[in-house]
Amino acid sequence: MWLFFHRLASPKHFYRIAGAFIPWLGGLTVLLFLAGLYLGLVAAPPDYQQGESYRIMFIHVPSAWMSMFVYVFMAVLSGIHLIWNIKLADVMASSSAVLGASFTFLALVTGSLWGKPMWGAWWVWDARLTSELILLFLYLGYIALVSAIEDKRAAGRAGGVLILVGVVNIPIIHYSVEWWNTLHQGPTVTKLDKPSIHFSMLLPLLVMALAFQFYYFTLVLMRARSELLERERRSAWVQELFGEASVRSD
Repeated sequence: MWLFFHRLASPKHFYRIAGAFIPWLGGLTVLLFLAGLYLGLVAAPPDYQQGESYRIMFIHVPSAWMSMFVYVFMAVLSGIHLIWNIKLADVMASSSAVLGASFTFLALVTGSLWGKPMWGAWWVWDARLTSELILLFLYLGYIALVSAIEDKRAAGRAGGVLILVGVVNIPIIHYSVEWWNTLHQGPTVTKLDKPSIHFSMLLPLLVMALAFQFYYFTLVLMRARSELLERERRSAWVQELFGEASVRSD
C-alpha cells in the first residue's frame, strides 16, 4: 500500500495511472449524470410546496457540496505540499482551483434562481449566501495569486498559505443555518436522525452528487496531467514519452 502511494507521488507514475483512470471516471460520470437527471427531472414527483421549481436543487445542492469539498481537498493538498514539499500535491491543488471556483459560482447562480420564487429576491445577504460568496473570492484570490508569481515553488507556497487560512470559512458555510437566523433552509440530508426529504427526491440528489464528484475527479486528473507536462517538460521521462523535439520550447 505504502509502495503504491510512494509511486503515485512520482510525476511519471502519476501521469500514467491518471491516464488509465480518466476514461473510466469519465464513463461513470456520464452514466451517473444521465441517471440522476432522469430521476430528478422525470421520475421524482413535484414538491407539495414548491412545485416543479424545487428541481433546481439537483444542480444547486451538489454544486454547493462540491464547492466546499474541493476547497477542503485543496487545503489537505496544500498542507502536504508545505510540510513534505511534494510537487504533485501542489499540481493537484492548482488544478482544482478553477473547478472549485466554477462549482461555487454555479451554486450561487442556481441558488439565486431558486431564491427568486421562494424568497421573492435574487439575492439577500443571508449568512450562508454571504459565506459562499466569500468562498468564491478565496478561490479567485488563490488563482490570481499563483498566476502573479512566476516561480512555481514560491507560488505554490503562497497559494497554500492562503488556502489554509481561508479554510476557516468552510465550517461557517456548513453551520451558518444553525448558528444564525437565516432565510436559508436548515439541513435536510445530513441530519443525525434521518433526512427530512422523501426517498424519491433523496435518491436523485445523491446520484447527482456522485456525478458531480466523478466529474470533478475526471477533470482534475486531466488538468493535473497537463500541468505536470508543463512543469516537467524538460524532465527525462517527458522527453522519453513524447520525444525530445516535441517538448522543447526554445
